[in-house]
Amino acid sequence: MLLRLVPEFELRRDVVPWLAARGWAAALDTSENSPALYVVNVERNGKIIYTWKGSQRNTHIGLYDLQTKQNEHLYTFEKDLHIISCSVNNERTLLAVSFHQYTEDEPASQLLQSVSKYLTLLIEIHPINNVRVLKAVDSRIRVQFLYPVEDRNASTESRLLLVSEDKYIEQFDIRVVAEEHKVVIQKSGQLPRAKVADDLVWAQWDMMEQRLFYIVPKESKSTLRCVQFYPDENFNAILESHLDISVNDTQLKLVNFGYDCCQDQDVASKSLNLQVFTSKAGGLCVCCSLASDTPDEIMYSIYFLHKGEDARIDTLQNCSIRSPLVSTVLDCKAGSLYAVNISDSTLLQLLQRSKQDSERLAALHCALLYFQHTEDLEMQIIQWISENLSTCHSFDPIQEFIIASLYCRLCPETQNLDKLLPYTSLLDWIGVVPGVICATDIISLPVLEFQNPKGFWEKLNSNLESVKYSEPHLHYHNNVLRREWRNLSEEREERRTTAYLRNIFENAKKVLSHLDTWDSEARLVPLFEEEDYQQQLLMGLMVAQLKDHLMRHLQYVGKKKIDQIVLDYVANLLNLIHRIMKEVWRRYQLHSCVFCFDERGSAAEFAVFHIMSRILEAANGMCMPLPPGFHTLHLGLGVRCLPLHTLLHYIDIGVLQLTETCVRKLLKDLDDTEQNEKLKFSIVMRLPEALGQKVRQFWNHPINANLIARKYVKLLLENLGNRQCTRSIPERFSVPVEFLPLNYLTSMLTEIENQGVHPYEKQDHVNARFVEEMALKHTMTLLGLKYS
Repeated sequence: MLLRLVPEFELRRDVVPWLAARGWAAALDTSENSPALYVVNVERNGKIIYTWKGSQRNTHIGLYDLQTKQNEHLYTFEKDLHIISCSVNNERTLLAVSFHQYTEDEPASQLLQSVSKYLTLLIEIHPINNVRVLKAVDSRIRVQFLYPVEDRNASTESRLLLVSEDKYIEQFDIRVVAEEHKVVIQKSGQLPRAKVADDLVWAQWDMMEQRLFYIVPKESKSTLRCVQFYPDENFNAILESHLDISVNDTQLKLVNFGYDCCQDQDVASKSLNLQVFTSKAGGLCVCCSLASDTPDEIMYSIYFLHKGEDARIDTLQNCSIRSPLVSTVLDCKAGSLYAVNISDSTLLQLLQRSKQDSERLAALHCALLYFQHTEDLEMQIIQWISENLSTCHSFDPIQEFIIASLYCRLCPETQNLDKLLPYTSLLDWIGVVPGVICATDIISLPVLEFQNPKGFWEKLNSNLESVKYSEPHLHYHNNVLRREWRNLSEEREERRTTAYLRNIFENAKKVLSHLDTWDSEARLVPLFEEEDYQQQLLMGLMVAQLKDHLMRHLQYVGKKKIDQIVLDYVANLLNLIHRIMKEVWRRYQLHSCVFCFDERGSAAEFAVFHIMSRILEAANGMCMPLPPGFHTLHLGLGVRCLPLHTLLHYIDIGVLQLTETCVRKLLKDLDDTEQNEKLKFSIVMRLPEALGQKVRQFWNHPINANLIARKYVKLLLENLGNRQCTRSIPERFSVPVEFLPLNYLTSMLTEIENQGVHPYEKQDHVNARFVEEMALKHTMTLLGLKYS
């Protein structure tokens, strides 16, 4: 099971022994699903109300406290009654009970026709004293006391909701007074009451937040409304939204108003199967079960306040399962209350064993969102990613891991940030993830009416306002970033000193200084803190563009806070990539020696090289920067693991990038065997000009010297332009050369040098004399002669 159910309460375990010890369980059938003992309600403070039949067929009501693990007897009826609904106030001084008046030995035909079928009572229980009739009607009534905030002192006033099967809801105000160590209802005639809702067909009670959601049918559409109850004020109708749901000719369906074992099963099959879900971040959606033409399948429509989705799922919800408290499930038939949490081990098994991309994607996001920074779970997810890089066809698991992790790390810190940062790499889910069917419809925004909104309502209102006045696509994406990065990367060197670029690189420096301090295992992965113009350019650009994006929509947050958010985002991105590499490095037991070129790579190194290639592919796909030294390490593994033709192919297509650190080490460390000469020459020929000037000097070899000389001549002649040599031919060099073309070339090069055209100013050993000597050596080599 993906959900881990821990039994917080069980009738057979927590109640039956207590009843037996007091002689009240003699006539009880202690088997499961016994109608003689069942739960009728769970209150906000976790107290569970249950009822049982005694040996004299009396009807008892008891209370179990989840915190103290103690039972308490509340009231006894001297008749065999069917309890429909029951609630106790926060101070446990008042009990509201609704029940069927007829007993098994008193059929309705034998009673006067004027007697009502159902009775609702208000009972003083500390001590048992007065009883008031609230309703005597022919329709069922559900009762529910309102609960104040948990830390409030005992109140002299209680409020009670009555929900009628005739589709209306009332609130009763009950004042109590203390008299001689007892609490009694104040004698003031009829209790004040007010109509809360009318003509409803569905209602849901949010016990924890003291909210009432209900639906009123209106012609072709229905209206969802919400009433908020306050601890020290009256109730307010606070929400109204239209739903495209047909609910005509349905029975009243009640959610979280206790449990009526004789009616709820029957009503469930004939009424609207719908439930409202809210989140602390100010999100609200309605999940409605619709009829399906496919056997054993059910269609749910999920209505958000600003968009709608349709999704198919495989299982039906058991109507006897309720969730009265946060993260709890009440199995009304079995009489058990379970604390619910997600099983991390089962979630990982689902991730590892699933064959469908839709299940893998859901499990991955669920694990990252629910468990967030659990390092052990994160390690196991990375292991799964490294083993399934080629099995996910609809999404890139590395991209999803990075994007979702960033979303989960940063969004809880700032309101509305979740609508501005990407949560997935998938831009369009329709047809991308098999098994998920989505349809979006634009609906009119709901009406919210409140004064001084707090908590959930304040966040919900902010969410709606941001949707109303914002761009069609709020989430940050990389299209502009990619284009700007490409344009700046192709600019000439002399244009890189503009104020704009200086600001970009200053952003990159802030990111690098903002990175987490390398821990004791950091050197496990031999990343080098080296200059990487391209990656620093991308870092700085991402900072600048993400900052602009957030400033447009989060003006109220402030520039300083946005700067911090952006630096955290980019730094966490780099740290996540390093985290992946560290786990992979540890798993394959690699060491820093992998950056030596004196031997071929192992199978483990090749596996790591493949994973690094996929990390690079994922980063390029999302236009994300990489940690300093990534390309150097990647190239080093490539040199060790790949045959020469594959290595060169990877370099030519851009999978491997030639870095100064790696090429310089390769030229210095490898000896000049025939195979190594071929490798070095192939690498040197592919170096960009600026990088080539820096690293060729580290290879002391005739081939390299000849190449340097050729490039020197080429650059001198290109820089010469239309200049003319006006000076006479200088004196002969110390080496006697009778080959007139070479004499003329060296004389011309010397003249150009004297005019100040020096392409290799930082390498004094490159000059006309060097070119002449290399030409002679090359000629003698071609002729098979010795040069002295």
